[in-house]
Amino acid sequence: MRKINILLFFILLSQISFSNVIMPSVFSDHMVLQQQDDVKIWGWASPHEKITIAPSWTNETYKTEASNLASWQIKIKTPKYGGPYTISIKGYNEVVLKDVLIGEVWLCSGQSNMEMSASWGIDNGEEEIAKANYDNIRFFTSPKMAANSEQNNIISSWEICTSESMKYASSAAYFFAKKLQQTMKDVPVGLMVSAWGGTPIEIWTPENIIKKDTVLLNAANKLTPVSYGPIKPGKAFNTMINPLIGYKIAGALWYQGESNVGSDVYDENLAALITSWRKLWGYNFPFYFVQIAPYNYGENHFGGVIIRDAQRKAANQIKNSGMVVISDVSPIDDIHPKDKKAVGFRLANLALKNHYHLINDLVESPSVSELHLDKNKAVISFNHADGLYANSKKSMFEISGDDYVFYPAKMKIKNNTIIISSKKVKYPKSIRFAWGNNVQSNLFNKANLPLSSFIIEK
Repeated sequence: MRKINILLFFILLSQISFSNVIMPSVFSDHMVLQQQDDVKIWGWASPHEKITIAPSWTNETYKTEASNLASWQIKIKTPKYGGPYTISIKGYNEVVLKDVLIGEVWLCSGQSNMEMSASWGIDNGEEEIAKANYDNIRFFTSPKMAANSEQNNIISSWEICTSESMKYASSAAYFFAKKLQQTMKDVPVGLMVSAWGGTPIEIWTPENIIKKDTVLLNAANKLTPVSYGPIKPGKAFNTMINPLIGYKIAGALWYQGESNVGSDVYDENLAALITSWRKLWGYNFPFYFVQIAPYNYGENHFGGVIIRDAQRKAANQIKNSGMVVISDVSPIDDIHPKDKKAVGFRLANLALKNHYHLINDLVESPSVSELHLDKNKAVISFNHADGLYANSKKSMFEISGDDYVFYPAKMKIKNNTIIISSKKVKYPKSIRFAWGNNVQSNLFNKANLPLSSFIIEK
């Protein structure tokens, strides 16, 4: 890892010494830039070297000058979606970026379920691979790298979506882009994928954010070392996120949580990650994430469902965020659910409704709105619960009094509310639903989207 960074440093140093304009890898042929925005472009050159940028979509040129630290940056205006275009960056030499598209750019991060490609084996994988030739979808995939300090480049390049490239790219991200294009038609979609299987959320969060928060630091110090990746705060952020900061994005997708099973502060971790990324990019971009699926975590009786509930709470508390529930498309014996199409499509529907305002369908799972206690009964109200129904007669609700001893409870659905009661609990205090690591929800709205597991109290 260190040898690679040193080699990259000397390559950059040698190029700068010969007065070459150098671009980070995220600016390459086939890239996608965010449409109708002021996008930042940056690179390196000799100190005080004058740089001229000429995009082919306009007659306007942009000029800047490298600093005494041999770096430069400038913002250029992008048009409405389209392309392909070229961008000329000229100093003492000239770099020409070809086949540049203008469209929508999304950052896609997390662990193995975000990294998971069709080559791993997804539902209808061979069929999906065969038809995955979309010139308007592009991938920029970061290799797995870790470092103790913040890096300024990722060794990768943009790729056109073909059967071959899609086979080894993030399936969840691919289906997200495919669904966007079904509604947005000709709008190109750029997917910047930085994911690493088996990693905890702490390594994706800037180290200083974890270290200055006692609660988060204590949780990070409890992580157990593993052989397949880092666990220390910031290690993947430094190499796989930091070099992308400033590249204009429409929003971010996040699919992670399995490696934090056992944590009781995951909602705080997720809030810290989202807040820190938004601050570094300089705006509150939408952040949509996937709730982890029910799975049998063995002796850890409630670790998985606690993370799911933490994700649910984060979605309710963090503005301009959204969560998709996938308990209905995930077998409980597979930590890598194969139905990535449902995952990507549900994420895309959130974006199409809440960010792009192009659809007005019911695309959210039911979510708890309010708990009201009425003598020996608990009445729970829900948002996004039109057509609420159970696909089995079994009640997955449990109820407790002040002693927090939970008993199975009867349920009655009435419009968008559910009435809970048990003869063993005269004065209800807490309610929980589908409360188990491998319990799949049996309550759905009319869009056939499942209710998340949850625990609430009055």
